[in-house]
Amino acid sequence: MMDINEIIKPENKVYGKTPILKDNILHYCPGCSHGVVHKIIAEVIEEMGIQDKTIGISPVGCSVFAYNYLDIDWQQAAHGRAPALATATKRLMPDKYVFTYQGDGDLASIGTAEVMHACNRGENIVIIFINNAIYGMTGGQMAPTTLLGQVTATTPYGRKAELNGYPLKITELIAQLEGTCYVTRQSVQNPAAVRKTKKAIRKAFENSMMKKGTSFVEVVSTCNSGWKVTPVQANKWMEENMFPFYPLGDMKDR
Repeated sequence: MMDINEIIKPENKVYGKTPILKDNILHYCPGCSHGVVHKIIAEVIEEMGIQDKTIGISPVGCSVFAYNYLDIDWQQAAHGRAPALATATKRLMPDKYVFTYQGDGDLASIGTAEVMHACNRGENIVIIFINNAIYGMTGGQMAPTTLLGQVTATTPYGRKAELNGYPLKITELIAQLEGTCYVTRQSVQNPAAVRKTKKAIRKAFENSMMKKGTSFVEVVSTCNSGWKVTPVQANKWMEENMFPFYPLGDMKDR
């Protein structure tokens, strides 16, 4: 029988071994995008040789346990406050690579003020934003990024603009701020998308040390448990529904 490693091209491998990624078993639901993004961050840190120079900030939500999987220095922030803590960390230790890892319920809801002002100030940090359009950890409630018509635990008949307001395109808003140097929206549903996201995250880390300002990387993601579908169905739904409203690509590159 042929070894799978002989079949898959090296550039298409997503789950190769990296010492930055701990051996702990991921607690994320099967099909969740978080594990893939963790792997990408680990690879970027390893390839850049900055393990001892990187500090991650994780707040509340599914992203809170990132410290359990990436072997770097971490700080935990209160819900939504990761950009403020990252600001202080980077200003106190400007030689460190500082990034936040936040979900949409955290960054685009309770943390809106924090992220907008950090980006407007042009803090030399990286913000990684996981947008799966739902509150995944607490039961699948509507998030600021939930699409119109999307069914959640708190919108059983679908999100309605007249009742719940419109989905928040916070990445487009952040792209307008003078303090941001690089704003992009990517995904991780296939190998090609993974490569693009990895390239974007590396660029964001490099920008932070060139003192260009804030780099913001949104990753449109799935939450098949919250959406009540299979992983395969979740990817298809994301491509058909989320990508038209949250189009992929760079919005700003200064």
